[in-house]
Amino acid sequence: MVDEELGPDQRWSTWLEVERSSRGPEPRPSWVVTEQAAIDTELGVLKTGKEADVFLLERAVEAIGDNPAKSSLLAAKRYRTEEHRSFHRSTSYVEGRRTRNSRDSRAMAKKTSHGRSVAAGQWAYAEWDALNRLWKAGVPVPYPVQVDGTELLMEFIDDGEGGAAPRLAHVRPSKELLGVYFEQLRNGMRELARAGLAHGDLSPYNVLAQDERIVMIDLPQVVDIVGNPKGMDFLMRDCHNMATWFTNRGLEIDEQELFADLLTMVF
Repeated sequence: MVDEELGPDQRWSTWLEVERSSRGPEPRPSWVVTEQAAIDTELGVLKTGKEADVFLLERAVEAIGDNPAKSSLLAAKRYRTEEHRSFHRSTSYVEGRRTRNSRDSRAMAKKTSHGRSVAAGQWAYAEWDALNRLWKAGVPVPYPVQVDGTELLMEFIDDGEGGAAPRLAHVRPSKELLGVYFEQLRNGMRELARAGLAHGDLSPYNVLAQDERIVMIDLPQVVDIVGNPKGMDFLMRDCHNMATWFTNRGLEIDEQELFADLLTMVF
């Protein structure tokens, strides 16, 4: 089979083209397609953002011998280079982070084309690192499948009917389900805090509601609570945003109590 047989929205799976460290953590879910003969097919845009776009991707392999056909849907998040973004994150998020490669650091400082590409890739790898760490810690986040340059492939969180799961801000759960959601959210925030981290941009728009399960998304800016001078401020803001949403929906949540509870996980 040659590349010409692939459609305009297809490519050979890039799974084996990336380094082992750029592939998802083990034990991997059974749905992850790792076969070399797999084909990635782009199915459309899930979300257009100010710094990245998210596409729906199917990674599938046909039946070969005794091996059955296999496919999975993935969310492909592609970060834009600086000149193509309409949003620039505050440098407060990245205080304490370091660029490993001195050449890359110089290129970023000079804002060369290579430097802009490195900067975009840094956000992709920052989110990749966060997803790996948090998924292994039991935080409700999408499983990270792989990262390649500015593209991050992760678990597609669906609504059970083939579409994307809605954001928490767009659902109207019952009082009982509201309580279920909050317990999951608090436990997730606790595990984040136990790892010394705050989401940094947590809001009802960065949490998906999949039936009775919630999933935190958009994590490139995770903040070291202690190492970042504004770490406590970011944690408090996360608490305020979520407590306000739940309280407005009829479940009284004290943001100060939530903040204090999370601090017990940090220290």
